[in-house]
Amino acid sequence: MDESLTSPHPVVDASQNVSDVPTPTATGGPVRTESDSLGTRDIPADAYWGVHTSRALENFQIAKRPISVYPDLVVALASVKQAAARANLEIGVLDAHKAALIDRACQLIIDGRYHDQFVVGVMQGGAGTSTNMNANEVIANIALELDGHAKGEYQIISPIDDVNRSQSTNDTYPTAIKIALTFALSHLLDQLGLLRDSFARKGEDFRHVLKVGRTQLQDAVPMTLGQEFHGFATTLTEDHARLTETKWLLAEINLGATAIGTGITADPGYAAAAVRHLNEITGLNLETAPDLIESTSDAGAFMSFSGSLKRSAIKLSKICNDLRLLSSGPQAGFGEINLPPRQAGSSIMPGKVNPVIPEVVNQVAFSVAGADVTVTMAAEGGQLQLNAFEPVIAHSLLQSVTWMTQAFHTLRVNCVDGITANEERLGAMVGSSVGVITALMPHIGYAAAAALAKTALLTGGNVADLVVEAELMSREDVTKLLSPARLSGLETITSAIPIVDVNDVTA
Repeated sequence: MDESLTSPHPVVDASQNVSDVPTPTATGGPVRTESDSLGTRDIPADAYWGVHTSRALENFQIAKRPISVYPDLVVALASVKQAAARANLEIGVLDAHKAALIDRACQLIIDGRYHDQFVVGVMQGGAGTSTNMNANEVIANIALELDGHAKGEYQIISPIDDVNRSQSTNDTYPTAIKIALTFALSHLLDQLGLLRDSFARKGEDFRHVLKVGRTQLQDAVPMTLGQEFHGFATTLTEDHARLTETKWLLAEINLGATAIGTGITADPGYAAAAVRHLNEITGLNLETAPDLIESTSDAGAFMSFSGSLKRSAIKLSKICNDLRLLSSGPQAGFGEINLPPRQAGSSIMPGKVNPVIPEVVNQVAFSVAGADVTVTMAAEGGQLQLNAFEPVIAHSLLQSVTWMTQAFHTLRVNCVDGITANEERLGAMVGSSVGVITALMPHIGYAAAAALAKTALLTGGNVADLVVEAELMSREDVTKLLSPARLSGLETITSAIPIVDVNDVTA
C-alpha cells in the first residue's frame, strides 16, 4: 500500500462485515459478574468491556460491525477521556493517582492498543450512550490492571464516577465524532491531493495531443487531451479547497455541556480546561461552542460536512464517467484513451476488459450520496435538547470518508497513473471533424464553412485538404490556423492570414 495511506491509527476495513462480535454474555470459560441498575451479567473474564457494553451487544445485534472499524473514532474517544481526566485533576475533582492511571490507559488506546475491545455495534439506540460506556469500561479496566487490580473492581476506579466524571454521553460523544471526522478528513485530503497531482501530470503528458471536444455527446470544437485532464485536476483542486473549509465546522465542540448544555455536574472551570487539554492531545484547534444548549441539540455541522463529501464524490463520479466513455470500445467506441487493464472482464467474451476501477469509484459515490440522505434525515429527526440519531450520522460519515479515501487511492494507483492516449486515432478524428471548421470561419465566412462541413460529413474527407482544394486558403495558412496550439486556444494568431471574400461555396 502507498505510504501516504499509512495512518497513525490501526487500519480496519470499514466495509467488511464483522461476524465475530462478542456474545453479550459468556457461554463458557472464566467469567466475572458485573451489575448495573437492571441486574447482573456474566462477563468474559478477559474482556475489558463490562455490563453496560454487554447489554448493548444483546440489544443491538444489527450491523455486526463494531465501532472499532473506525479507528479514528476509538482514538478520538480516548483523547476526550484523557482530556477530561487532566481537566478533572486540574480543577481538583479527581485525585492525582486515579487521573494518572486513566491518562495512561487512554494513551495506550491512542497508541493503538485495545481497539478490539470497542465492540458495540455502529448501529445503536441511545444517542451514543453504549459507545460512551464501552469506552468508560475499557479505560477503567485498563487502569485497574495498570494499578495491579482485577478487571471489574470498580470500587477502586469507576467507569462512571471516575472515567466519566464531569461528562455526559451528550457532550463527549459528539465531540469525539467531530475529532474522528477531522482525523479522517486529513487522510482523505492527502489522497485527494495525490489524485489531483496525477491528473495534472497526465495533463502535461497529453498537452500536445489534439482531440475533438464534445458537448451534449456531439462533436464540438477541438481541444487537447491535456486540457481535458487538466480540467479534471482543477475540479479536484476545487474539491480539496471546499473540503478543507469544512474543518472549521468540526472545530466547534460542546464538551462541558454535559446532559443538555447547562453543564450540570461539571465544575464551572471544567469546559475551558477540557478543551485546552484536548487541543494539546490532538493537535487540533477546537473551540467551545458559545451556546452549549444549541450545540448539544443541533446537527447542522454534520449536515454541512456531509454535503461537502457528497459534492466531491459526485464530481469525481462524473470524471469517472468521462474516463469510461473516453476509453470505450476499444474498436466500436470512442477509444481515445487506454485505461490500464486490471482484470478479465467477462466469463463468456474472451479478451474483454472492463473499466472496473472507475466503476467501483462510481459506486462509492452512489453510497456517499445515499449516506448524505441518511445524515439529513437523522439531523431532521432530532427532538428538543438532543439528537438521538448521532450514531447513524457518525457511521454514515465515517464510512463515506473511509471509502472515499480508499477510492481516491485506488483510482490513482490502479487507473490514472497508467492511462495512455491513442494519438493516431485522436489525430484521425480531428482531421475529419467538422468542428475544426469553426477555426476557419472568421477567414472564409460562415456560408463557406457550412458548405465545407457538409462536404466533410458526406465524404469523410480531411478538412484541411478540402479547404485547399476549394482554393479558399493556402496550405500554409490552413496549417497555421489548424495547428494544435491554435485550435486549443493555447496560442493566438500573430501573423496576418488573408480573409477570403467568398459568398458561396458549393459541395
